[in-house]
This record gives sequence, C-alpha cells and structure tokens, in this order.
Amino acid sequence: MPLPSSTTGTTCAIAGCGPAGAVLGFLLARAGIDVVVLEKHNDFLRDFRGDTIHPSTLELLDELGLIDEFLKVPHSTVSSVQMQTTSGQTVRVSLERLPSKFPFIAFMPQWDFLEFITRQASRFPSFTLLRNAEVVDLLREDGSVTGLRYRDAAGEHDLNAVLTVGADGRTSRTRDAAQLPRVETAPPIDVFWFRLPRRPNEVAAVFGRLGPGLLLVMLDRNDYWQVAFVIPKGKGDEIRARGLDEFRRDITRVAPELEDRVGAIRSWDDVKLLTVRVDHLTRWHKPGYLAIGDAAHAMSPVGGVGINIAIHDAVVAANVLWQPLSQGQVRDEDLADVQRRRERAVRVTQAFQNVVQSRVLAPALLSSRAPTIPWIARAVLRIPFVRDLPPRFIALGVDRPHIESPARNRA
Repeated sequence: MPLPSSTTGTTCAIAGCGPAGAVLGFLLARAGIDVVVLEKHNDFLRDFRGDTIHPSTLELLDELGLIDEFLKVPHSTVSSVQMQTTSGQTVRVSLERLPSKFPFIAFMPQWDFLEFITRQASRFPSFTLLRNAEVVDLLREDGSVTGLRYRDAAGEHDLNAVLTVGADGRTSRTRDAAQLPRVETAPPIDVFWFRLPRRPNEVAAVFGRLGPGLLLVMLDRNDYWQVAFVIPKGKGDEIRARGLDEFRRDITRVAPELEDRVGAIRSWDDVKLLTVRVDHLTRWHKPGYLAIGDAAHAMSPVGGVGINIAIHDAVVAANVLWQPLSQGQVRDEDLADVQRRRERAVRVTQAFQNVVQSRVLAPALLSSRAPTIPWIARAVLRIPFVRDLPPRFIALGVDRPHIESPARNRA
C-alpha cells in the first residue's frame, strides 16, 4: 500500500520486514500505533533463512490468540534432537518434558511465517507494509533521528517518524547510518545449506551426523531434508575446488543413508554458503532510533535460536514503547530500557553458542580421528533433571518475555 506523497509521516517507521520488524509492526498496530514497515523486496522468498519456531515463540502466539491459525499454515514439528557418530554412538535430547503447552519445535519456511504475521497485522488500520521499498538512509535533525529515506520505483521519499527502528538484518544500513558501536567475534565455522529428498517413513527429528572432520545436521521439512554441512571458517572455496563429486562423497561418509539421494545436488548452485557472523552492538539506540534483531546482534546458527531471539526483542520493544509512542514522544531512557531488558539474554545465548563452536564444533572439524561422544556427556544425559536443561535453554530461552502491550486497534 503506497503512502500518499513523497514526504509523509508516521509514529513508528520500521526498516526491514524480517521476524523482528514484522512482529513489532503487528504488536504496535494492535496497540493502536500508526506504524509503517518497509521491505526492500516484493516478497519474502529468501532461501535458507531461519525457520525454527521454538516453544517460547509458540507460547507468544498463543498469548496473542494466533496459535490455532498459525498451526494451520503448512509446517513440520520435531520433539527430539539426535546426534550420531560414524562409530555408532548416539545421544538423544528430548523436548517432550518441557514445561510448555508446545513441547516441540515447529519448522516453517520464513516466508510463510512473515506472510502469516503481516496478514494478521493488515487487520489493523494503523498498519502499513511497503514492499519494494529500500531504506537508504536516516533523517536527522539536531542530533536526533527523525525518520528515514527510502527508494522505490518512483524514486526516493522521506518518511518522518517519532521513532525509527532498524530491523534490517545483519548488514543493517540503518545501524551503520546511526554509527552505533559494534563488537564482532570470529566464529570458527561456516555452513553449506542444501536440500535432499526425504522419505515419508523417516523419523521426524533433527539429526546430527558426526564423522572424522565432518559434521552435518538434517532438519525435517516434511518432503525434504534441509541439510547444514558445517565447515571450518573460510574453507568454502577450497571445498568447491575439490569438486562436487568429492563433496557428495563427504556427505555420504558421515550420513550413509543419504547415498542414493546426494545426486539431487546437481551443481554448486544448489548449495548456498552461509558465512557465519556473530556480533553485538554495545549501544542499541540513539535519540529517535532503536536497533533490534540481527541489526543489534547477529546470532550464530547454533541452536536455531536467531528468529526467536529477534521476536523476543520485538515483544519487549512493544511492551516498553507502545505507551510513549501513543503519547507521541519516546525518550532515550525508554530505548535504553529495551536494551537493558534484552541484553542479558543475547549475551548469554551468544556465549553458549561460542562455547559450542570453539569447544565442540571446531575441534571436531579439524580432527582426522573417528569422533566419540565423551562418556561424561552420555552419563549426564541420563540424569533426569540435568538432561532437561539443554533443551529447556534452547527451546524457552533466557528472560523470555510475555505480551504486555494492549489490543486496542480493531479493523
């Protein structure tokens, strides 16, 4: 839906319609706040984006009264994660004992999730989604951000706003324009993503396969497996240079059951490289501007938590900001409160991901020996209380929020 002129205004302008931007737009519109969400593409069809909807997010959808409709959208569910080595050792972690109405992870393509949320948001008259609208800069006045500039087929336009939110991902243009301080780390892994056929009789689960210098993770997508082939950082070109046949052989070395299916990888065009990047802003805001989601903290794919962390950011932002926005003025203290409420969860999760990457994944990928699962890990997973801590941490998160913003705006 186009805005009526080249220079217009709104209460909240959100750059980026990923999970954080879409959910924040929905929640603010639901609370009666005029909000414009800008998406630079015409649709949400980007492959191999985060699509693991954890119980913490399912519970939020339930609080909003959306869970029944959400579960009608095609998806798959898994309630266990299993790691198996080429030497035959296996460990299994179950979500079935989680203290949640939803003891499972829902896998839904991110484009379907975003279409669902924006469709629900469109019920509110104060919600506007602009597609094909690329945010190119921030508007500033007297040291404060007063809106944003975006480009569409008709040219460039200024959109004034009480608050501008950067939800435009790990390469955020608005974050860079705001010149917020950022700390980057150096994860030791990258990931090749691809799809392989899945048979109807195969167990629905997340499967890890670990061999000498090899690691892949298979995610159930109903009629196909989405496969993450984890590699040492920066080795993508070297693996490609060895040739596609050798890459297929690496897959079957660690997951022999896929031998009759690796032919589905016909060229390197079927294999997408995710360059893993982890960073965080030390300050998420400046007057008139707030960064959330990957714009504030790019997460590792370890645990599949990124989309859920981003949604938690959006929920807290709506909880804190809906009332100041309804009064037409957001203080820097309000924006700092969003960061204060969310920063611990982000830092703890990133620290956990870093331990897994540096202490588990990197040594496994650099070893030429047959991997073994340490006996202490196998013993710990037999202890009733302790065995439930890892799935609880991943599925429910740290400092998970609840909906506090009201439902005031009805179509």
